Amino acid sequence: MKRVGAHVSASGGVENAPLNAMSIGADAFALFVKNQRQWSAKPLSDENIVKFSENLAKSGIKKEHILPHNSYLINLGHPDDEKREKSVEAFKDEIDRASLLGLKMINFHPGSHLRQISQEKCLTLISESINYLLLNTSGVRLVIENTAGQGSNLGYKLEHLAFLIDKAVDKNRIGVCIDTCHFFAGGYDIRSKEAYEKTMSEFDRLIGYKFLSGMHLNDTKNELGVRKDRHDSLGKGHLGLEAFENIMRDPNIDEIPLILETIDDSIWQDEIEILRQMAV
Repeated sequence: MKRVGAHVSASGGVENAPLNAMSIGADAFALFVKNQRQWSAKPLSDENIVKFSENLAKSGIKKEHILPHNSYLINLGHPDDEKREKSVEAFKDEIDRASLLGLKMINFHPGSHLRQISQEKCLTLISESINYLLLNTSGVRLVIENTAGQGSNLGYKLEHLAFLIDKAVDKNRIGVCIDTCHFFAGGYDIRSKEAYEKTMSEFDRLIGYKFLSGMHLNDTKNELGVRKDRHDSLGKGHLGLEAFENIMRDPNIDEIPLILETIDDSIWQDEIEILRQMAV
């Protein structure tokens, strides 16, 4: 079964996120477990944790269908040792927060070389950062999101993701999240059935469906391979609705969170229903 939702607000406390997801008819959702644009935040209180669990029970959404997203500030491949260590520790804190909430995974962007080191060196630093986190946390799966390749961001090629998975010290706690806008920006076409099958066969060959832990379903304002990250509402951009129909009818994609990050949250409930109809 396909599990569909959106990246909902946790304003006022993480315990509000399940209620916000329920209000749009979601059976999956994403959230930030702390302010995504600040390095530090006060710890989760016992009240936050208890109410999150209570509200999740009200929503009927399972914890395995929740894909929290870590801070945009974090760069696991930062060329500066001190700044990279700051990122790693900030990420560890977010993993610990996810664990306190009983969540199964957390989604992150790999990192950026900032045009100061080679792509190869940056990927190695990202891999070392991931392995430190795997060795110094437990339980929560680290889910690498593909990027659009904007600026100096790595992760826009399947080979980048495959490298990080191959080097991971615990492959049971590593996964991948495919963002459709980023995928298209990186040059991967999924618009027609033929293009989708070709692209996902390549994904399966290089990475494997078994590592696919979630998806971000976004249309895009940019054409194929432009390497810019500009989301659009479903069917309003260059991907078009058929791309999402291909995903919703893919038998290899079941029981993972499929998360909208489209630009108009006022129509998320409608977009969720459109996606569900595609799966019928």
